[in-house]
Amino acid sequence: MNSFSWWRRGDLDGFFGLFVDNLIQLILITVLCTQLLGFPPELLFGKILPGVAISLLIGNLYYAWQAKQLSLATGQPATALPYGVNTVSLFAYVLFVMLPVVKSTGDPELAWQMGLAACLGSGLIELAGAWIGARVKKVTPRAALLATLAGIAITFISMDFAFRIFADPLIGFAPLALIFMQYIGRLPLPRGIPAGLAAMIVGTLLAWSLGRMDGAALSGAFSISLHLPTPQLLELFSAFTSPELIGFIAVILPMGLFNLIGSLQNLESAEAAGDCYAVKPSLAANGIGTIVAACFGSCFPTTIYIGHPAWKDMGAGAGYSIANGVVITLLCTLGLVGFVSALIPIEAGAAILLWIGIIIAAQAFKDTPSHHAPAVVVGLIPAIAAWGLLMLESGLRAAGTSIGGVGIETLAMQFPIAGMIALERGFIFTSMLLAAMTVALLDGRYKIAANWAFAAALLSSTGIIHGYEVGQFAILNSYGPANSWPFVIGYLMVGTLFWLLSGNREKD
Repeated sequence: MNSFSWWRRGDLDGFFGLFVDNLIQLILITVLCTQLLGFPPELLFGKILPGVAISLLIGNLYYAWQAKQLSLATGQPATALPYGVNTVSLFAYVLFVMLPVVKSTGDPELAWQMGLAACLGSGLIELAGAWIGARVKKVTPRAALLATLAGIAITFISMDFAFRIFADPLIGFAPLALIFMQYIGRLPLPRGIPAGLAAMIVGTLLAWSLGRMDGAALSGAFSISLHLPTPQLLELFSAFTSPELIGFIAVILPMGLFNLIGSLQNLESAEAAGDCYAVKPSLAANGIGTIVAACFGSCFPTTIYIGHPAWKDMGAGAGYSIANGVVITLLCTLGLVGFVSALIPIEAGAAILLWIGIIIAAQAFKDTPSHHAPAVVVGLIPAIAAWGLLMLESGLRAAGTSIGGVGIETLAMQFPIAGMIALERGFIFTSMLLAAMTVALLDGRYKIAANWAFAAALLSSTGIIHGYEVGQFAILNSYGPANSWPFVIGYLMVGTLFWLLSGNREKD
């Protein structure tokens, strides 16, 4: 009879890693909703954050139960899929759904309702995609699925937290040394203290002792007020009867697909690390979590996080997922998000997240055939372009301008900005397509490579990849072939050349 334990030694470290990641999302939600969207506190703390809480609790509990079932079935320890708020959707729905409503109507309540509808739409797409996800996973090479995750891990995770560490080495270096010592050097800490716990404690103590933290902000943030999740179905129905919703379909549809593909790639990553979860129920649970979020007041879709191999390497099982869901729920329902963010500096957990990014990127090379390494590198390029564009846009905003304000023609005199933007639009799809095409070429399956090129032409024709317009304040998505037709023709030419030049040299 197989044994199973709800709590393993590595669950404590796993909890701190996932908790810090989720805490960052909660801080982003709080800042963006109050400072950018102007949502009143009673809306944020009374409806949105409790909605976030119940969606995360349900998802974390399900994936913990799923890990138990897999462990009992295989007789081997299984690590629960990490789960939380989708960062990309968070920014997309704030900037391209709710903010335009606030600017055009000045009505935060209507903006929130549009956000609920967008969240529900994403959840329905994710849920429907559960029935085709297994087929997509079967026909897509592992290198193509893992390359995108590696690109995101290197750029949006590792680089950001590496910058935080090196921006303040007096706080960041000691936690980094503890994490690297145990998880890379395989040298246990004295008395078996988990490195994640030690890093959080040491980083927090250093930050407070060096005067980096604000005691007044901490005392002012401590205020307990109970806000239980309540259904917001009437508001959700009102959003679906609003004519303004039609204008946001162009944002909701690609973001739903983006979330679906990202979750599918994370399932492949978990399988490569040794935990083979069934595709349909895993994706369906993710979609249901997002639907629950919308029905209980959250505008922000949930997702299966990248990083499963790192949590598995920590020795985490199912307990870390349950602990994360419970603690996040308590913070959101008791109004303590601000207090915890004022108590624990991000730098204290930055080393854990940097290490997670490193492990994910390494997996793309380690768990794919060695001769597919060029395909992994090709798959990194769109993510690097997306990160580079984000850095450029952030720098220009800090200077009080934007890409539209400077002018794309002016920027093009310094470097090919148009190519960077084109690669950034729908980069998760572009990365997968280019890497899959490269795998087929490396394996001598030239007509398969042609088919991937034709698939890229099809997606280009919709504008899901490469389609964009330069607005005055931001880069905007452009759907349909109007602005992406050169890519349609280009991919058709690539596919045709692959097909014609392959002749009879196609390998079985």
